[in-house]
Amino acid sequence: MRKTMMLATAAALTLAIGLTVAANAEDYGPFKVMETPAGKVLTDAKGMTLYTYDKDAAGMSNCSGECAEYWPPAMAMASDKPVGDLTIIKRADGTMQWADGGKPLYTFKNDKKPGDVTGDNMKNVWHVVKEE
Repeated sequence: MRKTMMLATAAALTLAIGLTVAANAEDYGPFKVMETPAGKVLTDAKGMTLYTYDKDAAGMSNCSGECAEYWPPAMAMASDKPVGDLTIIKRADGTMQWADGGKPLYTFKNDKKPGDVTGDNMKNVWHVVKEE
């Protein structure tokens, strides 16, 4: 009886801790936050750093063609839904792209491994998306 009571108490504590962590966790949809040399930044599901481009307008990407070859857009699938500040915009070609507060999101071709931030402050117009 005592062993059963201890197991039930342990299970209840585990559940309570799990619910508290889940309630306090920030929801980043298909993305995650990773510690990098630039601090805590938003990454895609593979851990590749996400960037914004100063020349984009809110809700509109100005990076296409050769620009998009170096800075691939963080594409959204038809089934994706906005989460908090993470929204989805329509690109000029009709495809859908993730955005943070309306600013389109991109990865960088020269980032080779998860957590790389080699594109941060590139030409003073590309910036990592820092966790706030």
